[in-house]
Amino acid sequence: MRHVDFSPLYRSTVGFDRLFSMLDTLGQPDNGQTYPPYNIERTGDDAYRISMAVAGFDEKEISIEAHRNVLTVKGEKAEEREDANEFLYRGIAARAFERRFQLADFVEVKGAELKNGLLHIELKRNIPEEMKPRKIAIANGGGKKAQQIEAKAA
Repeated sequence: MRHVDFSPLYRSTVGFDRLFSMLDTLGQPDNGQTYPPYNIERTGDDAYRISMAVAGFDEKEISIEAHRNVLTVKGEKAEEREDANEFLYRGIAARAFERRFQLADFVEVKGAELKNGLLHIELKRNIPEEMKPRKIAIANGGGKKAQQIEAKAA
């Protein structure tokens, strides 16, 4: 994919820096990162859920951080003991991971739950009252005639 130069738009817009940098990163490959698999679903008008398959990880081995519209989920397995059983075949991945999700404005993390090997992160968009659309009442003129102002002759 070609790289798009957004510099002409920077000259005529104010406050859209984050949007342009996000569009820039969309064109870059994510280095084939596929672990852990995840789903993003809409659970309501302003509610979302991210579900990640993190089999083998404990609550203490996963950290979730939301900072400046970026949600970061990290997982790191605790060191295994040397005297543990010898594996003949190891098919369950236990490698460390880090996933980042770009959050839209006003999207907040409401909570997280680890159940049956799935990490569910609940998100909610809370738009402030001053940002919501509002209905403007139209005042009735009350039948008054408009006053005509006459210019005085000089």
